[in-house]
Amino acid sequence: SLFLSQTGIVFGSFLLLLFSLTQFSVVSVVAYLALAALSATISFRIYKSVLQAVQKTDEGHPFKAYLELEITLSQEQIQKYTDCLQFYVNSTLKELRRLFLVQDLVDSLKFAVLMWLLTYVGALFNGLTLLLMAVVSMFTLPVVYVKHQAQIDQYLGLVRTHINAVVIKIPVISSYS
Repeated sequence: SLFLSQTGIVFGSFLLLLFSLTQFSVVSVVAYLALAALSATISFRIYKSVLQAVQKTDEGHPFKAYLELEITLSQEQIQKYTDCLQFYVNSTLKELRRLFLVQDLVDSLKFAVLMWLLTYVGALFNGLTLLLMAVVSMFTLPVVYVKHQAQIDQYLGLVRTHINAVVIKIPVISSYS
């Protein structure tokens, strides 16, 4: 199907990019991608020019439609995106301040445990490997879930039950501190 082939192209492109980043620097990967795109467009332009000369047609520039497209961002669009970014940055900074300055002891302890666990994850994997695993998971987990939905839902229900049992006990423990 068309959707499957489009998904395959996106998945393959992400994997190629991530595997390239494991072997080369970001600067090299960006430069190689730009050179590949430029080589393709220059070759296509020369091919179309030769074809027009041989057939004696006047089709014009092969990328004319793309050259005439408006690609500028309006002031309103830029303002909308910067407002959204500002909101997320400010929210993150407030939450980090709250956690690091121990406004709530339990939340700060949870954050400390999370950071401690991330030290182990960081020792096992670098950020690029985690990103690679995330991309592969994004494309494979939905397919696995659709094929085995009943079993997965059953096990998720069991996990949810156990987590709820643990969460119920946590406020009792934290009320003693």
